[in-house]
Amino acid sequence: MNSLLNFHRNNRKLTTLVENKTTYAAEYAELNIYETHTIAEKVSLKFNFPIIASMLTGKKVMHLKNHESFDFFPGESVVVPMNEEMVIDFPLATERSPTQCLALGIDAIKISEVVQKFNQHVAIENENNNWNIDNTASHLINNSAVNHLVERITSTFMKNNKSKDVLLDLMIQELVVRLLQTKAKSLIMNDVDQIFNDTRIGTVIKYIKDNLTNKDLSIELLAKTACMSTSHFHKQFKNTLGISPIDYINSEKIKFSKKLIKENEDCRMSEIALNSGFNNSSYFNRQFKKMELMTPQQFKKSISS
Repeated sequence: MNSLLNFHRNNRKLTTLVENKTTYAAEYAELNIYETHTIAEKVSLKFNFPIIASMLTGKKVMHLKNHESFDFFPGESVVVPMNEEMVIDFPLATERSPTQCLALGIDAIKISEVVQKFNQHVAIENENNNWNIDNTASHLINNSAVNHLVERITSTFMKNNKSKDVLLDLMIQELVVRLLQTKAKSLIMNDVDQIFNDTRIGTVIKYIKDNLTNKDLSIELLAKTACMSTSHFHKQFKNTLGISPIDYINSEKIKFSKKLIKENEDCRMSEIALNSGFNNSSYFNRQFKKMELMTPQQFKKSISS
């Protein structure tokens, strides 16, 4: 992992001293590497997909919903469900010894696809549990097979070769299966179960993804697609995903815009906004900063070439 960190440091750009983020994107997954270079407290992070976070260097103090606070060190990982807030303290971070952590996010749709490929009772429920888990914190410690897989995934994200997407797809599937074989299953499956147990909400999610750049993607249209009244649809959607339909649509558009920025470095942000389904650049900029904690321009500077 040291060689990967050296490669990352030589290519990334610093835009902030607290949780400076570098993003490596793929179709069904996203790798974010965070670096903090100064002592800080109560830094909030939230992701719109389930993540596995692994410490690389330094120390964090993690505060997760319904769990006691715990120290987070290199060699340890934590699985966090979609849209769950993490509040983080950095008691030891300095400019010379930054705290570094990676957060690997996996699309809920991909998790569902992997689950459907395997007989859960045979391949998952009867598998031995290799995780050493702190029952109070969903805290996953030193699973060598998963740690090695995460390192391979990280290495593949950072290399631009022709087989990158195919290799990442295969490794992400393997990672999901390995997580499903542990108590972390409940953390990555809760959101997926809620979405797909209600087939109407699942249908709407697919419709949103298939029509993401449609500027007429209204709540009324989505409610009609779900065969619900507008008010009932809004309530059911928020109960299922934890966010409103508009926030979900915007989060998917921002995710798509990041992909466009990555693939079209010379494209103007006004064009990125338009091609991502936003009606105007100012609204796109506000939503991007709200969700990514940086402007589109800062994101463009931070991404690896």
